[in-house]
Amino acid sequence: MSSPASARLKARYAAERRFKAFGLGAVVFSALVLAFLLISMTSNAVGGFTRAELRFDLDLSSGVLTIDPAQLQGPGAMDALKGAGLPDVVKFAASKALGAAAADQLADDAWKDAGKLLIKDPSRLTARFPISLPVSDSLASAMRGDGTDGDKALAAQLQAKRNLVRAADWGFLSRGDATGPQAVGIWGALKGSMLTMLVTLLLAFPVGVFAAVYLEEFAPKHRFTELIEVSINNLAAVPSIIFGLLGLAVFLGLFPNWRSAPLIGGMTLALMTMPVIVISGRNAIKAVPPSIRDAALAIGASRVQTVFHHVLPLALPGILTGTIIGMARALGETAPLLMIGMKAFVASPPDSFTSPSSVLPVQIFLWSDEIDRGFVERTSAAIIVLLAFLLVMNGMAIYLRNRFENRW
Repeated sequence: MSSPASARLKARYAAERRFKAFGLGAVVFSALVLAFLLISMTSNAVGGFTRAELRFDLDLSSGVLTIDPAQLQGPGAMDALKGAGLPDVVKFAASKALGAAAADQLADDAWKDAGKLLIKDPSRLTARFPISLPVSDSLASAMRGDGTDGDKALAAQLQAKRNLVRAADWGFLSRGDATGPQAVGIWGALKGSMLTMLVTLLLAFPVGVFAAVYLEEFAPKHRFTELIEVSINNLAAVPSIIFGLLGLAVFLGLFPNWRSAPLIGGMTLALMTMPVIVISGRNAIKAVPPSIRDAALAIGASRVQTVFHHVLPLALPGILTGTIIGMARALGETAPLLMIGMKAFVASPPDSFTSPSSVLPVQIFLWSDEIDRGFVERTSAAIIVLLAFLLVMNGMAIYLRNRFENRW
């Protein structure tokens, strides 16, 4: 081989090695960035799944609660305990064990945690047992090094005696929003996201798929359909806040009493998601070999039977891929939902599609704007919940997509 040809061959091999090295470097860099992001969020979120609590013994052995155990079986059990004086009994026990200053730092609803234990096990009504109850936001802040000098001194004293601890707060996943980081929960926003995503999927998926089928298989090719195709492609690139303005002007104009409801949020996000589903659906339908259509038509199938019995099932995996992308984008959107009022303080979870609600991205946005450092930890925990919700939702869609791919 001549020397010029040998030199060119070596140059090509060197270029190939450089390309492989650059590709591997890009993959490694992306993996490191993702790992750093996950590790940093997880480390911050650990504190978000905990809360500051006071530990002491609650002594009910002397019969200070005059209440019939049968009253703890009905829906009014907590009210019965309150009427029997449980809040005062809890505060007195904390004052006796830890001092009046510590007892004053119990959260206002701390007695309800004791009430839940008594409802779960009525035999505790005449027993002495250890208990761990949430403290006020001020003492929790002092535990993190913030707040007044008096609160910091009290927190240090209680921590030295191991009466003030950080404990797992599983109620974070079952409570609604609150004004303080000690009492907040994510369930209201999580349920709102579930209802909103359900409305989005039920509206965007069938409309998007049928639009893709019609445009690709049945629509005549003329200027009007070309205009529709260009409009759909442009809609997929429109900023999300424009859809929020559209939802504000149209949906809230038609249903003013459903402001910040999952139904309005779902319809707004469906408008944003539908163009993505239409585009991916058309590409998936176009990718089905023409021989499938020819074979179905050759054995006597009608045009509609050919499309819905043969073409659409084979294109469904690609359609589901586009749906996954569109729904993932909709789940993380904040701007359009802010425009329709889903940023309101909603303490109780929504009980229907028309109830006032918040969603996870908006809840994260609102908490991140709070001054208290406790909300920083809660925000990180909410991000982890949002990522888990996204993984579960995408996992279900990927499972369905793979199932249909196996059938092909």
